[in-house]
Order: sequence, then structure tokens, then C-alpha cells
Amino acid sequence: MMHWIILPVIIPAMFAPLIGFVMRWDITLARAASVMATVLLVGVAIGLAMLAAGGETHVYRLGDWPAPFGIVLVLDQLSALMVLLTSILALIVLIHAIATGWDNRGRHFHALFQFQLMGICGAFLTGDIFNLFVFFEVLLIASYGLMIHSGGKERMQAGLQYVVMNLAGSTLFLFALGTLYASTGTLNIADLAAKIPLIPAEEAALVRVAAILLMIVFAVKAALFPVQFWLPATYANAPAPVAALFAIMTKVGAYAILRVHTTAFSPDHPGTVDLADTWLFPAAIITIAIGAFGVLGARRLMPLIAFSVIGSMGTLLVAVAAFSPNATAAALYYMVHSTFAAACLFLVADLIVTRRNTDRLTAKVPTVQNGLFAALFFAAAIAMAGMPPLSGFLGKLLVLDALRAPGTMIWAWSAILIGSLLTIVGFARAGSTLFWKSTSMIPEPNMTTSEETPQASPATALQLAPTMLALATLAALAAFAGPVSAYLQGTSDQLFDRAGYINAVLSPAEEVIE
Repeated sequence: MMHWIILPVIIPAMFAPLIGFVMRWDITLARAASVMATVLLVGVAIGLAMLAAGGETHVYRLGDWPAPFGIVLVLDQLSALMVLLTSILALIVLIHAIATGWDNRGRHFHALFQFQLMGICGAFLTGDIFNLFVFFEVLLIASYGLMIHSGGKERMQAGLQYVVMNLAGSTLFLFALGTLYASTGTLNIADLAAKIPLIPAEEAALVRVAAILLMIVFAVKAALFPVQFWLPATYANAPAPVAALFAIMTKVGAYAILRVHTTAFSPDHPGTVDLADTWLFPAAIITIAIGAFGVLGARRLMPLIAFSVIGSMGTLLVAVAAFSPNATAAALYYMVHSTFAAACLFLVADLIVTRRNTDRLTAKVPTVQNGLFAALFFAAAIAMAGMPPLSGFLGKLLVLDALRAPGTMIWAWSAILIGSLLTIVGFARAGSTLFWKSTSMIPEPNMTTSEETPQASPATALQLAPTMLALATLAALAAFAGPVSAYLQGTSDQLFDRAGYINAVLSPAEEVIE
């Protein structure tokens, strides 16, 4: 067995209680341990990505119990990509949280942060839908604590809405699991992929019900219409580093749709063949519209970024809904881009809001480093809106190129292009208010310093480094778009090789321990 496969779950699971119980009163030790754990996670993720790059599917059988009877973790190019994406994002966010002092504004930040990483990585690696539910709950419980970190009335209210919505989603998840197990006798993804095609279409009603319920559950996680309404308040009121980490949370829902509805519920099966056309594609189109109009109408910076995340998820899921290798490869490229773009925007916004003392889009006296923040905001905004030269432009081009089918082209192209235009206008309006109009303001003679603008020291190099690193990642994603796209095309082809996945997971366990 390749014991490295379980390390992305084990590392944060070991460090989280150690930080929570042993280092809870010493922020320096907690920071050191959290950074060490995250750096180790990045190293392991790079190793797993290299292992999976050959195109083989690697299976880790806990207790050496064979599937479908035992718990299995499955490493392929898609799961390795998602774990690597999570670990790099986590390190960027963690550095920002430490540099800005966000981690010291409440208790147990680093322990909850590691539990969150444990849940996210486990969700990407699991080969069983029930354990997907378990890891969902782990990451959600940790996210509840991170969401209300440092307290505040508005944050608690948004956190309550977030908890209620996700508890409802968890309940539906359990109903779906019960229905699916009653109709197939298994919850292992590979075993489901082998058994569901054998069920005649006229007897697949329960399977279809389970597939629809799971689609709804994953739509909640992905903030897809009509269950997207929890995201703006949650992301806008969460601490900025937490909101940046949450950029990967919606991708967990998108990943689950890809993994489960491509592998377990074959898009070609008569019982589930029209789920994408009937539900997923129209919902994604509406999600793009909601995000675009939300950006255009936002009067505060943090909700504006939150709505841009909704719009990006709509664009991503429009490509996912095609359920084809080419469209999925484009979706994966856009997924990586949108994760770093959203995180970058939240980190930039934190630097701006801290010095303006408000996130309202109103003109104020320029803050320190106003020009630097304007440049960072401009770069992050054009990345999220999909303008050249950063990777957002290429990502949307790939999505548009993959969606040329006559029945979907007019809707997908119109939604993405018009949505991008509205997003550009919204970000331009916000940027001009925050930076251009503020430069023309002259403080009144009788205005005190506290009334002009809050006294704040310039951002240090360490505080700027995470944002710069996220932008550099977006630039690298554009510069190396060719090899990245080729790798992601191979990732997509492997995802659609259902027979290869089934054979790898359900084959007898190897006796070799590496």
C-alpha cells in the first residue's frame, strides 16, 4: 500500500488536537505548529501529484479490507490536483492570517484550521459516498467555528444562517444515502459504478431519487441556484482569511458533482441521463446571472467579492454540466483559477478594509499605500472578471470553446459573456470609488484624523506576500496554460475512464507494502 495517500488526512488530524489542547495558550507555538503542518501537507500533496501524474489510479485500503466492504481512499489525477490546490491555498491563507493577526483575535483558530484541512482533503480522497458525508461534516463543523472567529453580531447572524442551511443539506445527504443503499446495497463509488448500469431504467426510480437528492446536496455546497443565498452573507461577514480559505469550499461541491455523477451515476444511464440538461445546466446559467447582478448592485466590498464567487461557480458548473472530457478539462482549469482569484480578492480586501475601517463603497480620504492597494485590487479584479492577461481570460475561453453544442451554446455563451461584462462594470465602479474618487478628496480643516481615515500603519512585506503569491500563481497559470491544460485534459480523460476506476478500486488488494 502507498501509505502516503492517507497523509493529507493524518497530518492535520494529528496537529489539530495537539494545537488545540497543548498549545492553546501559546499563540507562538500554535502558529509554528500550524505552519509546520501546512508545509508538510504541501510537500505531501506535491509528492502525491507526482505519483498520480502517470495516469494510474492508486487505492489505499484501510485495515487492508477490500472494497466495497472496507474504507478506501483513492488517488488519481483529479483527487491529487484538488489536494494540491487545497494545500497551496491553505499555506497562502495561513501566512496572511498570522501576518495580519487575525489568528489571535479569537481562540482555537489554528486547531479549527487544521480540522478544516482534514475534512477537505478527506472529501477529495475518499472512494465512498458515506465517508464523503463524514468528511463533509468534519469540514463543516470546523468551518462553523472559523466563520464566527473573533465574534460580532453580524458574524454570528450570518454564521447561524450558514449552520442551518448546511444542517438541512446534511439531512438531505443522509436521506440520499439511505435511498441509494436501499436500491443498490452499496455506497462505494466504484461498486455503484458497476451496479447502477445493471439496473433497468424502469426499476431505477430510487436511484434517480438518490441522484437528484445528491445533486441538491452538492448544489448547496457549490452555492448553485436556488440554494446559493447562504453564501453572500457568510463570505462577506467571515474573517477575511477564512473567506479566502472558503474559496475551496464551494469547489468541494463541484468536485463531488464531478466525481459522483460522472463515475457512480453514469451520464449515459437511462435513469439519470437527463439530470444535467434538466437541472444542472439551467441552474448554472441562473447562478451566473445572480452573481453578475450581485456584483453590479453591491454597495459593500466584501459582498461584492462574495457575489463574484457565485458568478464564478456558475461559470464552472456550466462547463461541468456538459459532462464531456473537453468541457471537464476546461472546468478544471477554471476551477484552479477561480479558487486563487477569489482568495486573492478577499486578502486584498482585508488589507483595504483594515485601513479604511469600513467596507462600504464610499469615497474617503486616501489611505496609506493607496496606489499599491489599487494596483493589487485591479489585478485581482481583472483575474476574477476574466480579462487578459491573467488566467481568467484563458479559463473562460476554454469553457466557451468546449460549449459549442447547438442546444447549449447560445445560453452558455450569452450568460458567460454578459455576466463577465457586468462583473467588469461592477468591479470598475468599486475600484473607482475606493481609489480614484478618494484621491480627489481633501480633508476639511476642522476634520479630525479619526474622521478622515483610521490611523493604520503601512502593510508589511509579510502581509503583502500572500496576495502577491496568489497573483503570481494566476500569472503562472496563464504563462504555462499549455502544459497545465494538457495535464488537465489527461485528468479529465482519466475521470471519464469509469472502467479503469472500477478495476483499480475493486481489484484484490495487493500484498506489497511500500
